[in-house]
Amino acid sequence: MVKTSKDLTKQEHLEMYELMQLIRDFDMELSKLYSRGLVHGMTHYSVGEEAANVGAIYPLRKEDLMFSNHRGHGQTIAKGIEIDRMMAEILGKETGQCKGRGGSMHIYDLEHGNMGCNGIVGGGHGLSTGAALAQKMKKTGNIVICCMGDGATNEGSFHECLNMASNWDLPLIFYVINNKYGISMAQERCMRVKEITERAASYRIKGIHVPDGNDVLAVYDAMQEAIEHTRSGKGPVLVEAVSYRWFGHSASDAGKYRSREEVAEWKLKDPNVKYKNYLLENGIATEEELKEIEDRSKATIDDAVEFAKESPFADVAIAFQDNYAD
Repeated sequence: MVKTSKDLTKQEHLEMYELMQLIRDFDMELSKLYSRGLVHGMTHYSVGEEAANVGAIYPLRKEDLMFSNHRGHGQTIAKGIEIDRMMAEILGKETGQCKGRGGSMHIYDLEHGNMGCNGIVGGGHGLSTGAALAQKMKKTGNIVICCMGDGATNEGSFHECLNMASNWDLPLIFYVINNKYGISMAQERCMRVKEITERAASYRIKGIHVPDGNDVLAVYDAMQEAIEHTRSGKGPVLVEAVSYRWFGHSASDAGKYRSREEVAEWKLKDPNVKYKNYLLENGIATEEELKEIEDRSKATIDDAVEFAKESPFADVAIAFQDNYAD
């Protein structure tokens, strides 16, 4: 029987809320560090997409593999990375998760099944398909999730990999966080389909559309359904959650292609506030309990910033380490 959000314990609810708070606080603080010149290279914020990230990643097992995308901070945190090492990585320090070499868009955490973020749009499609084939051949029982934005579904590799995954019945979930824009290109200007999951029919695979990707429990239920389908050997699933990024595409994008009214309207649908109200209204948590979580989240991020600032930059020689398997 498929587990649903109705089966969540109080502890699980609170864990999900804390992950959403950590994602929000992490990226809000990171935006400040970037503006002060402490973050080198480009970074992409997932503020506004907390529910779409946590609802999808929380139900996975630790052993399940995740391929993220360039807007992957939220997914990476939800999969269980050490916050201190993640912050140090983005600031280019040797104490970082990848010794300061990966930065914002190339964070790996193999201990938690995070196979890495990817700076290439659609770059994870082929990698995740290969990984899913390996899981099937080795009979590990693990599944693979490939995270992407709506723009990546117009890449040729998306269609090639859906076709391959369908033909081979791979344990692979293609997960689209549809934030309505591929950089500055609105979805309705570049796709005839209204829902990206309509494309699943072309490959005769299961498609699950979540119209409110700011509802963490709706995303959770959709992902549990996809996980059960995929893990039981019924083949891949295409899941889409409709959400919205509050910031521009990247730190250098002012987002002038969107009206202030549109952004303001979506901010009223704040996923963190939505979940908080749900927990309070249903007697799952008290104001005091949630305030404690919020305070702990902020303290965790503050500590991570201090850890990263105090850590030394990586020596140039480190660039030549870990390039080849032993």
